[in-house]
Amino acid sequence: MRLTFHDFVAVERELGRRSLKHYARMAWPLLEPATPLSWGWALDAMCDHLQAVTEGKIHRLLMNVPPGMMKSLLVNVIWPTWEWIDRPHLRYISTAHKQDLAVRDNMKCRRLIESQWYQTRWPLKLTGDQNAKTKFENVKTGFREAMAFTSMTGSRGDRVMLDDPLSVDDAHSAAALKAAETTFLEALPTRVNNDNSAIVVIMQRLHEKDTSGLILSKDFGYVHLCLPMEFEPDRRCTTSIGFTDPRTEAGELLFPERFSRKAVDALKLSLGSYGTAGQLQQRPAPAGGGLFKSEWWRYVSVAPRCQYRVIYADTAQKDKEQNDYSVFECWGRTYEGQIVLLDVLRGKWQAPELLTQARAFWSKHKAVDNGTLRQMKIEDKSSGTGLIQQLQRGDREKGHDPIPVAGIPRDRDKISRAYDTTPHIEAGSVLLLTGQPWLSDYLAEFAAFPNGAHDDMIDPTMDAVAEMLGKPVNDFSGIM
Repeated sequence: MRLTFHDFVAVERELGRRSLKHYARMAWPLLEPATPLSWGWALDAMCDHLQAVTEGKIHRLLMNVPPGMMKSLLVNVIWPTWEWIDRPHLRYISTAHKQDLAVRDNMKCRRLIESQWYQTRWPLKLTGDQNAKTKFENVKTGFREAMAFTSMTGSRGDRVMLDDPLSVDDAHSAAALKAAETTFLEALPTRVNNDNSAIVVIMQRLHEKDTSGLILSKDFGYVHLCLPMEFEPDRRCTTSIGFTDPRTEAGELLFPERFSRKAVDALKLSLGSYGTAGQLQQRPAPAGGGLFKSEWWRYVSVAPRCQYRVIYADTAQKDKEQNDYSVFECWGRTYEGQIVLLDVLRGKWQAPELLTQARAFWSKHKAVDNGTLRQMKIEDKSSGTGLIQQLQRGDREKGHDPIPVAGIPRDRDKISRAYDTTPHIEAGSVLLLTGQPWLSDYLAEFAAFPNGAHDDMIDPTMDAVAEMLGKPVNDFSGIM
């Protein structure tokens, strides 16, 4: 028995209604008629997690995927039009780092609904009085509205879709990162209708402080689907709906149907180590470090004898959680011409406690017999300026002698200073003590630099390298 056109439509109608994966395959030719569809298990995984949102199994979803995974089409175009088959009352807020991108997907979504293909299978009329590029409604009270992420105002939705809240350029802008954080924490939660509403964030990783980093650092209840371009067994993704990354071999490709080994290698060459780490592998820092390679570090289990020691400090402007730490590092210059990090003190303190910690750290190392403790050096800026003045004055009434302290003027950017530092570390001139409680955090900061959430332990190290290795051993100019 041959199927008639009406039979074919009926089959498509039911298959499409039941499964987002089937619907996506059927809708593709209408959205990209000139491009053959490539499909793989990664797209199945994305669809399964979106369908789990529809079924109420997930209310907060974070998906980190490489570029080229048709993420915008799936999340912002295909999924909403599929949900409207049985749930035409749902209201959507779609946002991206640029309003133009959100509007682009709004228009695609509207064209798909108005297409003969969609209307033949799932008739749904749009209203005539609200049918614009930025917002359109249907006759069942559902609507879809597009806006820029950092300008989220007005409407509330049953679904808030956040697609790439940051551009690649934004990743190196402290102001852009802060604006995205503020919007996510303060504006976005007010755009959902109720407890049953869902937020879906889909993006590539760009920085440890990007929106994904913020979500992952807090207990916001997000299901995290993370799909790196090349498989890393120690980062295998497993989620609450029973998904596990099916790959078995390190380096196995995510989507070979679309991105061959040759294509991926070309992308890696073009993106560089940091672009590859974030955009392809979904971790902001390259494996083994970026500017500071993990294999460069040299370790000692016992502190070597030192000619002299200096404490270098970097103080934060505020003591709140989102701000950087204040850090004190004690460095020694060895008789072999190397420098060794002997101790680190790191915390978030207000001005009185910061002064107490600085004095205690100085006293602790003044009592150590391993070369003269010559000086404390602090960045002469913000809270550091006041600390310098207080340490220089001392407080005789309370038994605090003046401490030989000097300010450090930093008139060059961190990246330039880092490039001056790396040759000394690579050459084995910088030693680290094993078994120290601060060591893992210290190494993690260097591995993530310059895309890390914190770099407070890096600045004093760069100061130490510049002054203790950048001058002859007998040059103590500026040392009190």
